[in-house]
Order: sequence, then C-alpha cells, then structure tokens
Amino acid sequence: MDSEHIDPVPEAAPDDDPQTPEQVMQAAAARIAELEAERDDLRDKWMRSEAEMANLRARTRREIDETRQYAVQKFARDVAEVADNIKRGLDSLPPAEADDPALLAKLREGFEGVERSFVAVLERNGIKREDPTGALFDPNLHQAMAEQDSAEHPPGTVIQSWTPAWTLNGRLLRPAMVVVAKGAVPQKVDTTA
Repeated sequence: MDSEHIDPVPEAAPDDDPQTPEQVMQAAAARIAELEAERDDLRDKWMRSEAEMANLRARTRREIDETRQYAVQKFARDVAEVADNIKRGLDSLPPAEADDPALLAKLREGFEGVERSFVAVLERNGIKREDPTGALFDPNLHQAMAEQDSAEHPPGTVIQSWTPAWTLNGRLLRPAMVVVAKGAVPQKVDTTA
C-alpha cells in the first residue's frame, strides 16, 4: 500500500528586517490609531444617520397631523357656505316688531337658534367665522370687492363686510369679501372769494 504523502506545513519565512520592540510598539500604536479613526468615522456616520431618522420621523409625524387636521378642508369650506346661507336667510327676514304674529316670532327665534347652534358646532371642530368690519384690511384674510371714500374711517379699514372670513384651525378656508376705505377725499378750498 502506498502511504499517503503529507506535505509539511511551510515554516514562516523569517522577516528580512528583524523588528525591535520599539518598532513593534510603533506599528501597534499606528494600527490602534487607524482603528480609532475608523471607529470615530463610523460613529459619526451612525450619529448622522440617527439624526436624519429622527428628523424624518418628526417630519412624517407633522405631515400626518397636518393631513389629519386639514383633511376636511373641502367639506369645511362647503359647510361654511351653508352657514353663510343660513345667515343670509336670517338677514332677509323682516326686522322684529312688537306686533309680529307669534308664529313669525317663533320662526325667527328658531332660525336664530339653529344658526347659533350650527356655528357653535363648527367652532368646536376648528371652523371659525370672523367678521372683519372695522379691522384693517389684511390681504391674507380679506378680498377687497370695492373701495369707498370715507371721512369716518382711516384708509385701509374694512368699512363693510359682504361675507365673513372662514378659517379651519387657523388656516384660511374662504376670505371675507369686503369694502375698504380709501380715505377722505381732500376738500377743495375756494380761494376766489
């Protein structure tokens, strides 16, 4: 039988340059410094990644909250139109008088109660009506439908509101349609007398 031939493990070739203990220590210190630099670089990348993830989570949470808060914006705009129509209906009723029939008085009271209740429900859900009459014109909340000369109001003051402004959680749904004061027209002084 043939005996198996096993090659002996080659012995490590001795280094051409024998290293002194100082050289071994310097090489080890260099390798340690290299590994520490690599560790610091990886730690920095990890910290940046963690910060990016925290920012992403916060941004996503904000977007979800905002979407939840304003998802009903179109519905809220339509409901605000209904509230305006109820108010227009109330305003079209003849003014209350002492000799009004009881039925008319109760009808008026009923519609006023419905309007108050409806607006209260809207406000509980973040939909608010703002009457800008007397306020300074704000192009973010008001749509100027006309300008009118006025000696009683400073220029830029809303002197009449055709419709109120409607907001949903502070965000404009519909601007108020307003008439804005131009300011007093200067009086001509007659100097011929």
